[in-house]
Amino acid sequence: MVTFADLVTLILVFFILLFSMSNIDNIKFKQLVNSLGLSESNGADASIIEFESSSQSQEGNNKKVLSNKSEELDRILLQVQQYLEENNLQEVITANRDERGVVLVLQEQVLFETGEAEILKKGYPFLNKLGALFTTIPNQIKIEGYTDNRPIKTYRYPSNWELSTARASSVIRYFIAHYDLKSEQFIAIGYGEAKPVVENTSEANMQKNRRVEIIISDPTNE
Repeated sequence: MVTFADLVTLILVFFILLFSMSNIDNIKFKQLVNSLGLSESNGADASIIEFESSSQSQEGNNKKVLSNKSEELDRILLQVQQYLEENNLQEVITANRDERGVVLVLQEQVLFETGEAEILKKGYPFLNKLGALFTTIPNQIKIEGYTDNRPIKTYRYPSNWELSTARASSVIRYFIAHYDLKSEQFIAIGYGEAKPVVENTSEANMQKNRRVEIIISDPTNE
């Protein structure tokens, strides 16, 4: 009986060590304790309570991490908005936050000539501001290109799909070429004329639809 009691004690210590080092399903652990013939007086329930407390603590830590990441997005948004105000760019660049994350909308004239996808030099300062910010965060960044509904058919861009995608890709290439950023952090999307913000009924409206959107993704929604 002494030998058997020692054996049971060693088995209990062994499994306590196992679940303290890994994630163990609470129900399965109870079933294991019952299969070993251990009663509540042997401390099984106490161990389970400790396990549940540990899970709650981990959940709290996860929420704290997500909260910190959300605060980081707020900081980035504030910096971008201050830059736009200081450089009088609010008319051609907007910065907001929605369920996707921080959304920057750049009108065509900030970066490109009409019908082209080569970045203009006057767009470098703002892209440099963003590139420096992107080196400090791990968030996924989506670059989306949009056009108006006027058809285009050139050797380089047979349609608005190619033009919008080329513009998104050009912005990503700029960031990767000038900053220590990995291509895996970016996604390029070309929507062409498919998602206008306003009806293409005037030149002013068409100008609003010709845009590039940069979305710094919210990790809580990924």
